[in-house]
Amino acid sequence: MTWTVDEQLALTATQAVAAIQSGRLKTTEYIATLLARAAALSTLNALTALNMEGALAAAQRLDALTPEARAALPLAGLPIVVKDNINTQGLMTSAGTPALESFVPRENAPTVQRLLDAGAIVLGKANMHELAFGITSTNLAAHAGPVRNPYDPGLIPGGSSGGTAVAIAARIVPAGLGTDTGGSTRIPAALTGTAGFRPSVGNGGAERRYHDPNAVVPISHTRDTVGPMARNVADLALLDEVVTGAGPLPAITLNGLRIGLPEPLWEDLEYALEDVVRAALPLLEAAGVIFVPVGMDALLELNDKVASPVAIHEAHNDVPAWLVANDAPVKTLAEVAARIASPDVRSIYDAILADPLAQQYQTALTVWRPQLQELYAQTFAAHRLDALLFPTTRLAAVPIDDLAGSSAVTINGSAPIDELSAYLRNTDPASNAGIPGLSLPAGLTSEGLPVGLELDGPLGSDRRLLAIGVAFEQVLGALPAPTL
Repeated sequence: MTWTVDEQLALTATQAVAAIQSGRLKTTEYIATLLARAAALSTLNALTALNMEGALAAAQRLDALTPEARAALPLAGLPIVVKDNINTQGLMTSAGTPALESFVPRENAPTVQRLLDAGAIVLGKANMHELAFGITSTNLAAHAGPVRNPYDPGLIPGGSSGGTAVAIAARIVPAGLGTDTGGSTRIPAALTGTAGFRPSVGNGGAERRYHDPNAVVPISHTRDTVGPMARNVADLALLDEVVTGAGPLPAITLNGLRIGLPEPLWEDLEYALEDVVRAALPLLEAAGVIFVPVGMDALLELNDKVASPVAIHEAHNDVPAWLVANDAPVKTLAEVAARIASPDVRSIYDAILADPLAQQYQTALTVWRPQLQELYAQTFAAHRLDALLFPTTRLAAVPIDDLAGSSAVTINGSAPIDELSAYLRNTDPASNAGIPGLSLPAGLTSEGLPVGLELDGPLGSDRRLLAIGVAFEQVLGALPAPTL
């Protein structure tokens, strides 16, 4: 079979694997097409490194396998990108910051290794918000540059996993890995018309679903997690199954499914975005979904008491520990901070160095986070909910700030709001509670900008949540590809 370039670019992860497993598509042909696509779209700054020789060599090895051996690989020939803060053997892992430009890990992160063992191929490292401390992916380091939204290159793609999202949306790859501390897989997915998943983390211990100790440049060991990103939820489920060894998705019937609408997360939305997300609800109701408004009045207040004390204090300790464990080219927090390129990240690292919230940390972990987790658990139980649904972000993509890395935004003419806070409002609470969250495309605004809806589920309900997401996207449909 002869494949056109457009046919190859349109393949989802599941479709690409099926074509390669069956021998209908040569891996070398597919990889060459996507490498050319990456080069042609380099101005989007989606990637910090392109694994040209390594990817082609891996494709040749895969094509040389017997048909039986190739068909047995669940990710046979699947090209992925890996966020630049996740360890990849032989490839730069810089976290988008100058102090780590020369760092090349000795081993792959366990999540990366599982995908490679299943037949995936790393096409390159994905650009990101410097050190993952931001939601715009406006990286001002010289080796990185601001990541640009393929639906409008003058706009942010979200972050911090913006490069992964853009590579997927722009058809450079069908899937990839990001990381998520407060929304970093889900926010860029929402702003680029793709799907992003944050798996269960719990309290950061045994309940954690993806285990990558000392293999990701950290913010917070109790909040950070690697997460898959793709063009649709079915592809997320494919990657999640390989990473975790989980079985097929459970069967889901939309008729009678009870979905909570948390009122604080549906308030103060950008009008253009609100039009899109509210238009999705009757479509899902027509398929039998039952929506249940839920108050959760204390949600945002509890989250505020957890978020900063945990992230700032843990970064103060976790970043130096990672530097030492990985024999990085610098060994101290101060050395990393001294070379930060983006002003917004530099100001955050000034706070991390001072560690002003250390006294609030234990209270955040032992008092406020348990109360936040209990609020979620009671809400799911009292209303017999299968999941919660809300807009992933309060507003669609905004212009890139080439000077600061992030800036203030206004929503419907409001007073200026801190950009980080504005975009994190809806995604951060579930992150601090440790429950799984999934963003899927909801539609386009009147200006043609993608909007996402997020589904959150009880702790450990990851596969069921993904199954609900697959059913939802069958009702809502896929978004048109950006015109590039």
